[in-house]
Amino acid sequence: MKNPIKKALTRKTALTAVKDPRNQTQLELEIPPSKKLLYAIYFATVALIILTTLETTYMIVFQSFNNEIFAAITLIIGTILGAFYTQKS
Repeated sequence: MKNPIKKALTRKTALTAVKDPRNQTQLELEIPPSKKLLYAIYFATVALIILTTLETTYMIVFQSFNNEIFAAITLIIGTILGAFYTQKS
């Protein structure tokens, strides 16, 4: 896979096929993430980059820290991490 986000969100499930007790076959099934989830992660990543740039610019220009921008950055990071953790389980 060329897309690292798609690769990270792909679930791998092991299946065991039993024909008789001595001959078991182990299969690995890959379940790709939905396109909606991928687009949401892309959008959240772009929003995170933009908000980080905005916070940095705010700190340089006004010499202070903006709590609202930082709260939005924290929310987006939590959303991205939550998507990765829940998709893998």
